[in-house]
Amino acid sequence: MLDWYGLAGIIIFYTFVLAIGVWAGTKQKNNGEEEVMLAGRNVGLFVGVLTLTATWVGGGYINGTAEALFTTGLAWCQVPIGYSMSLIVGAILFVKPMREANYITMLDPFQVKYGNRIGGLLFLPALCGDVFWIASVLASLGASLTVILEISNFWSVTISTVFAAAYTVAGGLYSVTYTDVLQLILIVIGLCLSFPFAVHNSEQYLKSPNLTIFSPEVDWIGHVDSQDYGVWIESLLLLVFGGIPWQAYFQRVLSLRSTKSAYYLSVLSALFCILMAIPAGAFGIIARMVDWKSIPDYGKDFNTTESNSVLPLVLRELCPNWVAFFGLGAVTAAVMSSADAGILSSSSMFTRNIYKLSFRPKASENELIWVLRIAIAVIASLACLIALTSSSIYYLSVLCSDIVYVILFPQLILVIYWDKGVNGYGCLSAYFIGLVLRILGGEPGIGLPQIIKYPGYDVATQSQKFPFKTFAMLASGIIHVIVSTLAAYVFRNNLLSPDRWDVLGAFPELHINRIEKEHNGKELRTKEGIVMPRSNKPIAEAVKGTRYSDVTIISTLDQSPPDGSVVAHEFSKF
Repeated sequence: MLDWYGLAGIIIFYTFVLAIGVWAGTKQKNNGEEEVMLAGRNVGLFVGVLTLTATWVGGGYINGTAEALFTTGLAWCQVPIGYSMSLIVGAILFVKPMREANYITMLDPFQVKYGNRIGGLLFLPALCGDVFWIASVLASLGASLTVILEISNFWSVTISTVFAAAYTVAGGLYSVTYTDVLQLILIVIGLCLSFPFAVHNSEQYLKSPNLTIFSPEVDWIGHVDSQDYGVWIESLLLLVFGGIPWQAYFQRVLSLRSTKSAYYLSVLSALFCILMAIPAGAFGIIARMVDWKSIPDYGKDFNTTESNSVLPLVLRELCPNWVAFFGLGAVTAAVMSSADAGILSSSSMFTRNIYKLSFRPKASENELIWVLRIAIAVIASLACLIALTSSSIYYLSVLCSDIVYVILFPQLILVIYWDKGVNGYGCLSAYFIGLVLRILGGEPGIGLPQIIKYPGYDVATQSQKFPFKTFAMLASGIIHVIVSTLAAYVFRNNLLSPDRWDVLGAFPELHINRIEKEHNGKELRTKEGIVMPRSNKPIAEAVKGTRYSDVTIISTLDQSPPDGSVVAHEFSKF
């Protein structure tokens, strides 16, 4: 039976969050990119820690941790430690160079190096990661509302998506940040309040009278079989390094007032993420200890096929109604805090890096705001659709890092730390190789057949035991280095003419040097047969930043060619 009081409470909560989001939007000073996407780079450390923690501790994080402890035990519950470590590693590797370059989005360094079109291709794996991530948190909310309030999964997921998208549209990162603070407070209150009740009431329904968490039959630690060591290590690496190249993370890092605060932001948020996983995992252990058939209102076995409902089921059956409502509020707040961040991050990258820089460099601020709003609606709708068709919350929370780990991580490492050695040819080759190897490895959960069966393939379970995702990631990075090096050697030694064969414009300086060498101070005959003197001095000076009459060099991504002049990476046209 539908819980009308609980439904009314959820509606009130959503309305309150929406009001906070709209109010936060009034703090925007203008509709500029930094103001909307980075809150004017004026976020303090305290608020930054709260918003990043709330973003990472999403509904998929909480529900998925409870699910993992119930199904496989602590040994395979890698999301909390993996994602927390990713924050620390991200701080060590990327905070300083990203902030010093004054970037706005994670894709900016790619477009600076490879050009707008090639760099924009990396939006696709980033989008896939965000969409799966948003879907995982929306699925967790759908499971919770369906179990506790008996609301249709379709309506719970859809309405939640609409509200999250609505206040994100209203105020950009300002709205996301302020609502995250409120939502994290509700997460802490809900979990801390409901946990003691769940522990106390579970005692009368234990599988055996003297059962404790240390009893052998509980086995909440779990174990890793020897044939699964490679998969276990790869899963952890995927979460750590695949948890870094996210716009939601860099959006927080770049929005803080100082680089020092950005370091503290990552470390403190990692600590809070670990702490928040403890009560969530404890709910999974409680579910292991309880004999569900002995609970009067439930009266049947609870198995792993229903594992995505572990947390909401414990709240409903082992807590008083009013306490369960607060626990549901924690899950709801966790979902909203992550969904809005994911929606804004992908929408920001599309608006800036795809629409503006690749297609409409002269777009007005008002036009970009409308594009951002449309992108928010489309991305939210796509994530909602996936959430409604998924069976496992934990699976989605891992899958979202998969494509990011294989394709984006090696690309980001190389463009930041070896930017003088990489080029567009290496980028495209690495992109293609990583994607193909990942697809051929298969993914049964989304219907991808396993074309390549790597060593150790388990025919019975149809699963890969070889760490093929890490293999694909390393292959992608190695191919990037090899192809970039070969391309540089071929063009710089004139084995292939840069003017004719450098179709990506990866070596503009070679075009200029060759033109100067062949034509400087000489007469040049045009197609019309008119002889005219020509020197390439204006072009060379423009590349050096000393003259802007023929070529405009864009030193930062906030600058655009004023009147259609040629961008530096497009010198292959000359």
